[in-house]
Order: sequence, then C-alpha cells, then structure tokens
Amino acid sequence: MAIFFLQPIAFGSWLPRIPEIQARLELGPADLALALLGMPIGILSTLPVAGRLVSRIGGKTTVIAGFFAFSVIVCLPAFSRTPLQLFIALALLGVAMSTLELGLNVEADRAEKDTGSIIMNRCHGFWSLGIMVGSLLGSGMVAAAVPAEWAIMAAAFVVLPFAIVASRRLPPDREAGSAEPHMPFKLPSSALLGICAFVFGITMTEGAVADWSAVYLKDVFWTDGMMTGIGYTIFAMMVAAGRFSGDQLKHRFGAIAVARGCGVAALIGILIVVFAWHSLVTLAGFALVGIGVSVGFPLAVTAAASLRDRPAAANVAILSFMALSGFLVGPPLIGFIAQMSGLRVGLAVLLVPLSISLVFTRMLKTRF
Repeated sequence: MAIFFLQPIAFGSWLPRIPEIQARLELGPADLALALLGMPIGILSTLPVAGRLVSRIGGKTTVIAGFFAFSVIVCLPAFSRTPLQLFIALALLGVAMSTLELGLNVEADRAEKDTGSIIMNRCHGFWSLGIMVGSLLGSGMVAAAVPAEWAIMAAAFVVLPFAIVASRRLPPDREAGSAEPHMPFKLPSSALLGICAFVFGITMTEGAVADWSAVYLKDVFWTDGMMTGIGYTIFAMMVAAGRFSGDQLKHRFGAIAVARGCGVAALIGILIVVFAWHSLVTLAGFALVGIGVSVGFPLAVTAAASLRDRPAAANVAILSFMALSGFLVGPPLIGFIAQMSGLRVGLAVLLVPLSISLVFTRMLKTRF
C-alpha cells in the first residue's frame, strides 16, 4: 500500500502543469491532443511484452527497477520546448509507467492470494491518495510560481528513496522465471475481453479528468492559480475515498452491484460537469465522477487475475493495456472534439464509454 501511494506523486504534480506547458508551447486543443498521444503510443509498444517480462523477472524486481527509470522519465515532459519533444517525453513516460504499474498490480494480486485478504481496492485507494497529494503539491507549486521542471524533479527524487526502501520489503520473487520463454500466441478469452470493455470506459474517464480538468476550469470558468488544479485534486480525493471503502462494499454487496452503483454515479457526475454554470458546481461534478470511477480498475484487476486461461501476469498485462489505453486515448480524443465544438461537448462524449462500462459490469465475477 505504501508503494502504491508513493508511485504516482510525481506524475500527479505534472497534471496541474498541463495548461502551463500548453501555453508555453502555444498549443491549441487539437495540438495538445496530438502531443498527449505520446503516452498511449508508449503503452501500446510496451504492454504486449510487459506481461512476459514481469513473469520472467518477477513483480518485485520490476517494481524496484521501474521506480528508478520512472523517477527520471517523469521529469522530461516539463523540460519540453517543442511539441515533438513533449510527444517523445510522454511516450517514454508511458513505457516506464505502464511497466511499473503492471508490477505493482501483480504484487497486489499475489498478496491477496497469499494472505486470503481482499486488499486490491485499498491498494488503489492509496494510489489515488498519492496522485491527489501530487496534484495538490503541483497546484501549490503553480501558485508559488515554482518552475515546472524543478517542482516535478523535486517530487520525483524526494519520493524515490522511500519507494526503494518500501519495494525491497516485498516478498521474494519466487515465481520469477516460471513463464515459458516461447509461449504460443493465444487470443484473450471472451471473459477477459468483457472485463477489458468494462475497464476501458472507466479509465478513459479518469484520463479525461486528469488531463482536461485544469484546462476546463481555466478556459470555461476563467480560474487561475491554485484553483485551476483543484478540480483534479478533489476528483482524486473522492477516488481514494471510494477505493478505501471498496473492499468492504465488495464483501457486503458483491463486485457487480458495487460496479453498477458507481457507474451510475459517474454518469450523473459527467452530466453535472457538462451543464455546470459555476466552477463550484463543476467541482461537485468532478467529486461525483471520482466516486463513480473509483473501484472500477481494482475490481477488474481481481477479476482478470482470477481467470485460469493463462498466468495472472499475462491477463493483468492485457487488462492494463486496455485500461491505460483508455486512460490516455480519451484525452486526445476529447481535445480533437473540443477544438471543433468546445470542451463541454468534448467531456460529454464520456457518457458513451461510461454507458458501455455499465453494460459490461456483469463480467466482474471472480473465478477462484
């Protein structure tokens, strides 16, 4: 849980800086959307082989090595001076972040199986708490006029030693090297595809709020300073709250019922954001969206890891591929639509994938 908390702090401090980088590079919504495509491309090139990598070297080794690489690469986008540099930096960040987070999820699933405890939602709750803290720090640094480059670098390298100490306390990689080096290609099962369809809309919404909430508040309601980044901070706080209560709710009501209730909340939240007439109403909408998407990905990880058609790392890799693709494909799509029709219409598009996610909640049955 400590590692899940520490991992996204530096990335969270980057998110309030997006409007600043957009202004520095003189990017319109469509140009920013093209630059943001770097992360999904980095992920698309990594996750097809990341599952095998984690199976071969183990989750603990992946996490330790991944933290070193991630801490350097997360600083690069803020140093970009051209749209191409921003694109490349984000692509490298996608490679580092997707590999590290796959290792984290595999370790959390192993902890659940070894201890018999349900902890996945709480682990992701700490991740949300970490990105909230990072976003809050980043917003504070904006208000204090600290340059983005140095603020993000400070966050990354203050966190790194604590992350390494915590990572070294994970159990040994006793399954490392267990995967077959030449496993034949096998299509994902229908159950896994259904879980992926569910999680895509959830993480697409998460990515949209991450990348566009600050821009939305600044452009639509003319906010400035710390207020610009506070929308994502509130969103992340509610995601954390939902995840901390998610394990208990899952135990009491079941994964499917919890996912359906949260899905309805997310849809209502997006409607509030789109039709808000004041920035404070928008913040309430972001809060409700945060509750709505909170438990989706952890529930999907547990469901995918419980499938018996292939190693858990392989199924979680495929799920992570779809989840992070949703997280990072959504923002560029919204940017292209916003260029033509405005950000309100761009965010309204999220109603479609969220509705699809609601349909596929029935696939979250855990199979042990």
